[in-house]
Amino acid sequence: MSDEFGSFQRFSQNMGWPKIPAKAVKGAILVLAAVVLLWGSFYQVAPEEIGVILRFGKFVRTTDPGLHAKLPLGVERVMRVPVQRQLKLEFGFRTVRPGIDSQYAINADTKAESLMLTGDLNVVDAEWIVQYKIRDPFKFLFKMREAETTFRDMTEAVVRRVVGDNSVDEVITVGRGRIADDAKVLLQSLCDAYEIGIEVNQLIFQDVNPPETVKPAFNDVNEALQEKERKINDSWAEYNQEIPKASGEAEQTLRAAEGYATERVNNAAGDANRFTAVYREYAKAPVVTRKRLYLEALNEILPKINKKIIMDQNQKNIVPLLNLGEEVKK
Repeated sequence: MSDEFGSFQRFSQNMGWPKIPAKAVKGAILVLAAVVLLWGSFYQVAPEEIGVILRFGKFVRTTDPGLHAKLPLGVERVMRVPVQRQLKLEFGFRTVRPGIDSQYAINADTKAESLMLTGDLNVVDAEWIVQYKIRDPFKFLFKMREAETTFRDMTEAVVRRVVGDNSVDEVITVGRGRIADDAKVLLQSLCDAYEIGIEVNQLIFQDVNPPETVKPAFNDVNEALQEKERKINDSWAEYNQEIPKASGEAEQTLRAAEGYATERVNNAAGDANRFTAVYREYAKAPVVTRKRLYLEALNEILPKINKKIIMDQNQKNIVPLLNLGEEVKK
């Protein structure tokens, strides 16, 4: 050290520099070394991060957000992992500029991600996003190499599998939410099995359409299916209108027939009872009963006759001439 300092002094004299005291130079070197050591001994972890400490490349501990100390000079190295940040992967498109008027880019690579085959051998163009968090920093960094790239490949494989288990109508229309939920559950199970340290929060299909080359034919098929569905619904509506009406009319006819049958039975029973009662009276006094019945019959018939001619059966004179053509006056 002294030889090097002496050489530095001779060099400074040859260059015409002022002579620097040896203590000052040593003090400056010590201060610089202390600054370097202090600078490398402290580090800051942001509120949404976890600090992962490596000592000679080996994991030793994790640290929470805040100011912390570590061994300097490369003995310990800190890796910051954003465990509280919502991370996102995009498939089938890329966001160029986020905001109110976001801009997206679609290229050959994104097209290769989005085209997939459904269970009924149709092709769809699907765009989706995955939102996730890093649940275990140690597993995310050290259990699997290139964890984010692997997670992207796993997501694409899972979505292709789930879409391949459903028909094109389910993928494009009514089954999109269910398919996204199934894919999320399956993706989380894979992350747990491979110990990748990721928690899947959401898997959302942004847009699912048939490819542009077959979209007109697909729209024609959809219109035909909608027309078929409309006619089926109209038929069911007419069926639901006519069947209750016919059932009501049949019920009404049955009730009328039952009422008529009950009335006839009751009338017949009443006539039979009346005849039985008359017969009992007739058996007691046949002459009186016969005469009473005769008189009752005349009492019922005579008021309906407009013109009455009464003749004496014992009359011995000439039969009177009757003007039968004379108009009957009431």
